[in-house]
Order: sequence, then C-alpha cells, then structure tokens
Amino acid sequence: MSREIIHTDRAPQAIGTYSQAVKTGNTVYLSGQIPLVPESMELVEGDMAAQIRRVFDNLGAVAEAAGGSLADIAKLNVFLTDLGHFPLVNEIMADYFSEPYPARAAIGVAALPKGAAVEMDAIMALG
Repeated sequence: MSREIIHTDRAPQAIGTYSQAVKTGNTVYLSGQIPLVPESMELVEGDMAAQIRRVFDNLGAVAEAAGGSLADIAKLNVFLTDLGHFPLVNEIMADYFSEPYPARAAIGVAALPKGAAVEMDAIMALG
C-alpha cells in the first residue's frame, strides 16, 4: 500500500524527523501537535484554553489538508503535563466535535516539546 505525505502551511512545520501526517488507504495518521502558531513557530500566547484551542486548530488544518476534518477523527490521544486540565479539554472539545465522538485517551506526561502543556495526535478514517 502506498503512503502519501500530508503537508500544510496552516499548521506548524515539523520540528523533527517526521511528517505532519501520513495517509495510507483511507487512514490518516496525524502527528502530535502542540500549541505552536504556524506563522511564528512559537507557543500561542494566553492561558491553557488558548493552548488547547490552538492544538485543535492545528489538527484541523492537517485533517483538512488530508481531505477530511476533525469529524473524521476516529482516535484522539491527549497528552497533558497536568491532568487537572482534563475537564477543560472536555469543555473545549465540545466546541470542535459533535457526537459520535472519537475514541480518546488522556495521558499525563512529565514534559512536552518547547514547554507546551498539551499535545494531541490522532488517527483519521476517511469515507
């Protein structure tokens, strides 16, 4: 099966040896996104809500570049440096997703790249 590399300027550029996403068949694997502003490659200014929203916006941009949308995400992984922010993730996620919601995991981690407090990756299934 062939692999298609997905790239968009509407999401942060890869800061390592990886692609923003890889499509194989109808499945798209979206790499982890932290709350970087694509134009500056700096963390978004603001509170935790701003960081979470920026991550969803980045994931959405990559999903669209692959021919889908956040609605096509089948599995979402959320990495938080403080699991106390999990209720806020739920609250904001309701602004970006509607039922049926994707499967999801929330994982507490010690640290994330560039000092971010949240990172998310996803698997998307296209129709």
